[in-house]
Amino acid sequence: MKSSIRDKAEGTFHEAKGKVKEIAGKITDNPKLEAKGKGEKLVGKVQEKIGQVKKVLGK
Repeated sequence: MKSSIRDKAEGTFHEAKGKVKEIAGKITDNPKLEAKGKGEKLVGKVQEKIGQVKKVLGK
């Protein structure tokens, strides 16, 4: 699997996982879990963008 495709897939996975954690934190009134979820979503978005850049650069 190309590096760009892997980064995009992993980024999407981290975004989804972060969203689940964020919602779980809201439901259980756990601000730490909610913050972890928001952070993981952000990491996922960044990783996905890195994959898009790699695709443009041909890596």
